[in-house]
Amino acid sequence: MIDIRGFIETSLIDWDGKISSVIFLAGCNLRCAFCHNYPLVFESEKLKKFDLSHVKKYLLEHKGWIDGVVVSGGEPTIYVELEPLIKEIKETGFLVKLDTNGTNPKMLASLAGKNLLDFIAMDVKGPLNEKYAKIAGCKVCLDDIGKSIGFIKNSGIDYEFRTTVVPGLLDLEDIKEMAKALSGAKKLVLQQFERENAMDERLRTIKPYQKEELIKMVEAARQFVPNTILRGE
Repeated sequence: MIDIRGFIETSLIDWDGKISSVIFLAGCNLRCAFCHNYPLVFESEKLKKFDLSHVKKYLLEHKGWIDGVVVSGGEPTIYVELEPLIKEIKETGFLVKLDTNGTNPKMLASLAGKNLLDFIAMDVKGPLNEKYAKIAGCKVCLDDIGKSIGFIKNSGIDYEFRTTVVPGLLDLEDIKEMAKALSGAKKLVLQQFERENAMDERLRTIKPYQKEELIKMVEAARQFVPNTILRGE
């Protein structure tokens, strides 16, 4: 059964250009050391549980104000019940954005094929090589990551790829190689690392990249993805 362990009623930052509500699903198949939503993975039973009926009630009461719903996590695509969840949201008349790590390309294709997604934000952890597993904190099928990237780029659905730039895990050359793999993408977002709530306490003492360093990474990525932007400083 799908497990909703977080609900933001109104957000102006989770979907560019949209006023959204955000639901957070418990559980994830990756173990990124820099994750700031790790309680959803390891301590979800301690978090308040939300029924979908509560979410829908709020949405219907604020129709005309809320544009859409962001389905985030954790990792939503670990749930076989994700499709009926999104279908219920869509049937109330709201747009849906999916946040995903791209490890389940089959589910992405299925959801898109049924016109259930209006925006996809895929977290690309780094270059598609042996470093990916280190950054993700566990073994990752790079073939699935590549399939998700290719599908999203050609799906006709609005999207963005995004990467959290963590010192010690990613450097300028990694960003170049990753951007090359995303060549021709509509949008790439490089996100500043926020150390305060990192899952791995050792990362909480690491100084994030300076803005000047991040700008250099953005400029390097633009060789392959012209619409590369920086989010957070």
